[in-house]
Amino acid sequence: MKIFLTGATGYIGKRLLIQLLNGGHEVICSVRDKKRFDLSPYQNYEKQLSVIEHDYNDATTLSPVDDDIEIAYYLIHSMSANADFSKAEKISAKNFAATIEKTNCKQVIYLTGIVNDDQLSKHLQSRKDVEDELQSDSYALTVLRAGIIIGSGSASFEIIRDLVEKLPVMVAPKWLKTLCQPIAIRNVIEFLMGVMGKTFTYNKHFDIAGPDVLSYKQMLLTFAEERKLKRTIISVPVLSPKISSYWLYFITSTSYVLAKNLVESMKVNVVAEKNDLAEKLNIDLLPYRDSLRLSFDKIEQNDVSSTWYDSFGNYKYSKNVWNFLEVPTMGVFKDKKTRKIKNEEATLDKIFGIGGKNGWYHANYLWSLRGSIDKLFGGVGLKRGRKNSKSINAGDSIDFWRVLYASRDEKRLLLFAEMKVPGEAWLEFKITDGKLIQEATFRPVGIFGRLYWYAVLPFHGYIFNGMISKLSEDTK
Repeated sequence: MKIFLTGATGYIGKRLLIQLLNGGHEVICSVRDKKRFDLSPYQNYEKQLSVIEHDYNDATTLSPVDDDIEIAYYLIHSMSANADFSKAEKISAKNFAATIEKTNCKQVIYLTGIVNDDQLSKHLQSRKDVEDELQSDSYALTVLRAGIIIGSGSASFEIIRDLVEKLPVMVAPKWLKTLCQPIAIRNVIEFLMGVMGKTFTYNKHFDIAGPDVLSYKQMLLTFAEERKLKRTIISVPVLSPKISSYWLYFITSTSYVLAKNLVESMKVNVVAEKNDLAEKLNIDLLPYRDSLRLSFDKIEQNDVSSTWYDSFGNYKYSKNVWNFLEVPTMGVFKDKKTRKIKNEEATLDKIFGIGGKNGWYHANYLWSLRGSIDKLFGGVGLKRGRKNSKSINAGDSIDFWRVLYASRDEKRLLLFAEMKVPGEAWLEFKITDGKLIQEATFRPVGIFGRLYWYAVLPFHGYIFNGMISKLSEDTK
């Protein structure tokens, strides 16, 4: 079948895409920025895959879609993008529907959240509004409503992981008693694939969930048991939604906007209405513990194919980040250091293993302090880590950096800062003529940008000298 896929650079979209291609389908991926779409994982599917550039919040970018598509997936989600996400989501859904109505598409498949409670959070109400906007007489709409999605790299999994692994004792809000019904990412993909072309799913909605109904507290404690960690959770009624949001934001890798909306959603029970869709599609629903174990296995094997922060979130460069691929030379401050190296492969291993659990090789406590300051001012901090400890691709995040260019063959890695700074910052590593060149570039904005550079200059001297010395050592 010929399939139209939105959200192809996001957590769900990346995983669905490879399954569609493996299934022999022809896929047109709709992305906001083609430069962000990494084709390297799909080199064996060149004849099946094409990419177009659409921004559904901007109708002027919506070029015509091939009219012979049969199935379309709507996987666009704006919750972490901005405070007024509900308006943005409605506009996006309306423009998407108008685009698909001009084709011969038979079915649109939409993944959303479970919305069967009488009092919905702003987030869940927005998802319901999108569902209404997608209704059309031109095609059949199949809606899959999922609760908490558990899988390596999912927002829910990473938040639970951060909380459990970092806090031996948790003083938590009363919403930890709220009930939910988590589902494994593997099952979500099976449902998304399974409903394709199934006429009995046309113009219907289905709740999809695993077999376990748990409170958030039970989910945290079960995670701790699986990791063989002893954890104590104390629920208190005095934490306001705002304080709860900040608590979640500072402890975990989530953004504040996402934390705020998650807290609002966590007040609402998210339990699925029973249906026989899994039985009809022959899907074996995984219990919560099994989904955790599969996630741990993927992490240990360095086989995490996507993460929730692959889709750039609410960072100010999210739409045009690739405009910064060329490092400027005029009107900038630079810190350039060079070292001769004896073992090129060992140095490359360290360069392409930088960040995350490996740290930055020198003065990691200062990197950690900078991450904490970044969080304090609403930035991303260091908690994102990296998706894979061995490989790096353009578009990946590494702590508070975004990878713009990564080529081991060309011996070059270029990072762009997503931390809060009064300007734009790049960090580049490259090897040429037996030398390692490490270059930090900062383009200041206004007087505060210049003052910032001079304020951190003494720390740069210490940090960057130590880092290049460690990178150029003849050891891993």
